[in-house]
Amino acid sequence: MTTRTELPSSADVLVVGAGPAGLTLATALAQQGVDAVLVDKADGPASTSRASVVHARTLEVLRAIGVSDELVSRGVTVPRFTVRDRDRILLTVPFDDLPTDFPFTLLVPQDVTEQVLLDRLRNAGGTVHRRHEVTAVDQDPSGVTAKTADGRLIRASYVVGTDGMHSTVRERSGIAFTGDTYAQSFVLADVRLAHAGTADEVALYFAPEGVTVLAPLPGGRHRIVATVDEAPEHLTVADLQALLDARGPRTHPATVTDLVWSSRFRVHHRLADHYRAGRLFLAGDAAHVHSPAGGQGMNTGIQDALNLAAKLTEVLRDGAPATALDAYEAERRPVAEEVVAFTHRMTKIATVGNGPLRSLRNTALRALDWIPAVHRAMAMNVSELATADRG
Repeated sequence: MTTRTELPSSADVLVVGAGPAGLTLATALAQQGVDAVLVDKADGPASTSRASVVHARTLEVLRAIGVSDELVSRGVTVPRFTVRDRDRILLTVPFDDLPTDFPFTLLVPQDVTEQVLLDRLRNAGGTVHRRHEVTAVDQDPSGVTAKTADGRLIRASYVVGTDGMHSTVRERSGIAFTGDTYAQSFVLADVRLAHAGTADEVALYFAPEGVTVLAPLPGGRHRIVATVDEAPEHLTVADLQALLDARGPRTHPATVTDLVWSSRFRVHHRLADHYRAGRLFLAGDAAHVHSPAGGQGMNTGIQDALNLAAKLTEVLRDGAPATALDAYEAERRPVAEEVVAFTHRMTKIATVGNGPLRSLRNTALRALDWIPAVHRAMAMNVSELATADRG
């Protein structure tokens, strides 16, 4: 358990929530000399892999705080995604010809990503104030007063909610979180396989029973993500093996030898109606949540954070008018809107339940796989290079 740190009573910016978006935002502000306080209700940093995909656009923007090379050195670079029906490839999404210094997708566990960001934050003189849950935020014309569960008060010029889907900051701001929930459950697991046939790709398997993703991770592990009607509370090796047997490769079947970690979750597709309410801002999962198809979530949130950090620096350090902060929503919300729509389309296509429709879908995908422009468009969307800031 992490020892509770002494909480400052004031800051230029209070960042609530120390996930990847919050760590990125606090680090970027600290490096620019802006007084930012980062608080989190958890005892310590993430200890499991959770989000594991870092896309090209995210690596590009993370160069601003100097963590891209470190992340690449600690992850697995994958040159393509494939969509498959068992062993048959329906569609290939290649990244090796993308217009970027990072022509791949990077597989790196979220706990590693967060540790790299935390190290960079500490190098800039910042820290995470753990075990401090913000329960209320009240703004007035000159600032915001935040209150913690134990009654402590923090005064800040601005407060940013990076506190996840159930964001307290968003709730207190009055901003609606519009969307819905998918009917199916998702299971997520890190495993060791006797056969590692997807060491150079992320494979998305379409099957009548549901969708399964198989992706390599550092250290010889693999990530499995799958849709199920109702996820069991405690996944077993047998559960995961049954998923791969029913949906995965046949010619070289994958055998699960060890379950490292697992989770289950329901997936929402929701978008905040606004990203700003006066002196309150939203970023990351507090602003948008969506299907894990394509691994977009953490990436979009990190990009939010760096965009907002630049604008807060302009206002707080460089004396720009507060209206400069309006550009954050104008630039970032359309990106999230496109990501939510794109991942929703991918999920609906992937989870088609009707037999004739599945056959039609597979035939259409195989036809599209002959068109280079389709490969390019899919790669640009998945890598988020197609949805760079509108600014």
